Amino acid sequence: MEVTQELLLLSITAASLGFVHTLFGPDHYLPFIVMAKARNWSMAKTSWITFLCGVGHILSSVLLGMMGIALGIAVTNLVAIESFRGEIAAWLLIGFGFAYMAWGIRRAIRNKPHTHIHMHHSGETHTHVHNHHDQHLHVHQTDGVKSLTPWILFTIFIFGPCEPLIPLLMYPAATESLWSVVWVASVFGFITIGTMMTIVLVSSFGIQFLPMKKLERYMHAIAGATILVCGLSIQFLGL
Repeated sequence: MEVTQELLLLSITAASLGFVHTLFGPDHYLPFIVMAKARNWSMAKTSWITFLCGVGHILSSVLLGMMGIALGIAVTNLVAIESFRGEIAAWLLIGFGFAYMAWGIRRAIRNKPHTHIHMHHSGETHTHVHNHHDQHLHVHQTDGVKSLTPWILFTIFIFGPCEPLIPLLMYPAATESLWSVVWVASVFGFITIGTMMTIVLVSSFGIQFLPMKKLERYMHAIAGATILVCGLSIQFLGL
């Protein structure tokens, strides 16, 4: 593949757009940050889930763009399809965020701590905070919600479009060669996923040092509310 001046310019543009597109799209990282905190994901698990969702996010737009180039579909038609996919992703975020927030609120209410008084044989007493429901949930680890959450996020990100990729990068690169299209899409994808993972991991690491003990009971509700706000912001504010 010959590196022409046009391809070099497209590569720089792809890297810049990938970074800006991700940085100013909170839906690319906030869901992973809040879910990792609420579900106590390890850094390794957070990394893998973020990476796989990022790959699904990029590949769906790349495949659509490749198909459009191969079939000679007008770029305006593909932009319309991407816009429709964006609306689906936004409503999926809204629905998931609302449902998870409602579940989190219900869980927080049922997990309200209460005090037990224990008396020892010596006649001394002590009290401690106890939570029967939380212990019961800990045994079962809420397996259904835990196992579904990464797949729900992955599905949402497959529908999520990379708006600038097809019209600003892939179609112009197609005038050079097929390998130019692949290269430009790869640069965009690498920077996008790299930015996603950097923000998610740095933020997840930093959150560990915040005094959030009193909020732990509400973390699931907070996570759901955050995802809900992301979806609403995309749908109604165009973020």
